[in-house]
Amino acid sequence: MSRRLARLILIATMLWLPAAHAEIAISAARIWPAQDYTRLTLESKQPVQYKLFTLTNPNRLVIDLDDVEINATLNDLAGKVGDNDPYIKSVRVGRFKPGVIRLVLDLKTEVKPQLFSLKPVAEYGHRLVLDVYPLVAIDPLMALIPGDSIFDAAEQPAASAIAEAPVIEATPDPTALPPPLLTSDTPLLPPSRPELRNRVLLIALDAGHGGEDPGARGYRGTREKDVTLAIARKLKVQIDDTPGMRAILIRDGDYFIPLGGRVEKAEKAHADLFVSIHADAFVRSHARGSSVFALSQHGATSASARLLAKKENDADLIGGVNLAVKDPYLARTLVDLSQTAAISDSLKLAKHVLKEVGQINTLHRGRVEQAGFAVLKSPEIPSILVETAFISNPAEEQRLKDEAYQEKMARALLGGIKRYFAQNPALSKPRFAQND
Repeated sequence: MSRRLARLILIATMLWLPAAHAEIAISAARIWPAQDYTRLTLESKQPVQYKLFTLTNPNRLVIDLDDVEINATLNDLAGKVGDNDPYIKSVRVGRFKPGVIRLVLDLKTEVKPQLFSLKPVAEYGHRLVLDVYPLVAIDPLMALIPGDSIFDAAEQPAASAIAEAPVIEATPDPTALPPPLLTSDTPLLPPSRPELRNRVLLIALDAGHGGEDPGARGYRGTREKDVTLAIARKLKVQIDDTPGMRAILIRDGDYFIPLGGRVEKAEKAHADLFVSIHADAFVRSHARGSSVFALSQHGATSASARLLAKKENDADLIGGVNLAVKDPYLARTLVDLSQTAAISDSLKLAKHVLKEVGQINTLHRGRVEQAGFAVLKSPEIPSILVETAFISNPAEEQRLKDEAYQEKMARALLGGIKRYFAQNPALSKPRFAQND
């Protein structure tokens, strides 16, 4: 065979061979530690094939990544693990064998991991997400025990006793006088009736967005997730300083919680009210003002409310939810449509809050609006969503960043909450059995 013919055969053979796969570059790596769970995210332009398994003695998680190159982003991953991470002690990265990169996560305790991939959405490319959960889910009531308890210090029950305590429904006294009318400045005194003395009103404060989901961004780069958490924390301090009331933060850090998980956490804590705090954005920078929303079962009250609900409901797509895990809470709320009473109370709460907020900021609309917000779908808890201002408006963005304005907004929210309780018999519905 001539050299020319051999060369032609070689070239033809090479043309028929599949092209070699280029190694995938990890463009970003993020770790979001939280008491509820820790999330590790690897982002790339192409999807990554992976395998996950666990090792014991000591406890480790091992992730094998196919056709991924070792670059500075992966090498820097070890430095992103903080000492305050409840679950991950350290991360090691290395080439396990040709074509396979191995990540080894040294753990502080036994965990329940979930590893899943997400398709590109918003500003993100393909994401590989590892969620590291504790074996036993954190009880939200534990945040209030013992030093931060909703019970009297002398009569604090164990967490198990709280979970197993039967619900006591107080019988209204038809001869009793109505409670005195409270204003937004009137302190709520602890109830004197024996069956109520161990219980105060518990408000669940939900700082919108968080972690992988930054929410809206202002002209100067302010992130909605930071503003909402700042206001929620200030409101918690004000509520905790109010006799007869306590607050629990659904999110107390920069991490993501799915919408259904936020409601579920409030229900597990037996919250009396649920307040979700946000900062709206619009394509036109002149849009301004505050708004208050409640759930609707029969369509949105306006086109803008419907669009806002869709945008807020898309938080799960951006924040990243493992769709392979069935959401029992979502299934239950889709079936349980007997939310008329909760929605009615939500509208009452929303009107009081809207009136108070209107004292410190322009109202985008002068009425409470309704739409199908997923985060408001508790059949048990009156729930509202407050858009504190338009973060896309440069002037309102500046106010949202100001701590004095954040305090004012928190005080207005508290004022609306207190007015609601002044006119609604929440104190006659204790959640827990008394301690005899």
